[in-house]
Amino acid sequence: MLPWVVRRTRLPLLSLRCVDCRSETATTGEGRFRVNANGKLLDVWLLVRCVSCGRTGKLTVHERTPVRSLDPAELDGYRANDPELVTARLLDPLLARRNRFTLDWTGAWRLDIPAAWLDEGWPVRVRVVFDDPVPVRPERLIAQGLGLSRNEVLRRIKCDVPLRRSTSTGFTFTVMAGD
Repeated sequence: MLPWVVRRTRLPLLSLRCVDCRSETATTGEGRFRVNANGKLLDVWLLVRCVSCGRTGKLTVHERTPVRSLDPAELDGYRANDPELVTARLLDPLLARRNRFTLDWTGAWRLDIPAAWLDEGWPVRVRVVFDDPVPVRPERLIAQGLGLSRNEVLRRIKCDVPLRRSTSTGFTFTVMAGD
């Protein structure tokens, strides 16, 4: 079974309406948190910047949270603007739902395929693994990887997930020999 790997090349853009210019695209920029203490309670925000006008906005990560309820390592990560913590929070679906944004993965991922995979005998079995939860339609991913049209993919591919429904979890498929 051949391995294909979907890897993130950068953080995705956020589909989030700017209050100034009404643009729908924002970025995390350098990935900075803002931590504000009020007595024994903390507020933590992830700062985002509008791609069009440059206005800075805030995504609520924690609101009025008791300091003792946070893991000390996590709190240090917020204070140090840890890039891995920025990524983890940005990819957290609960944060996206609470702050009403979606992720735009266009151009933020690549597909790594072994170089000599065509030397295999037909049919070829392939396992697709995701390093990050990049939502992609299997038919588009396979078409890109094989250099086929999407109609040809639908005709020649046997897959364990629906080809026309987005997924961000691993799957396997079999490529049948062409006519």
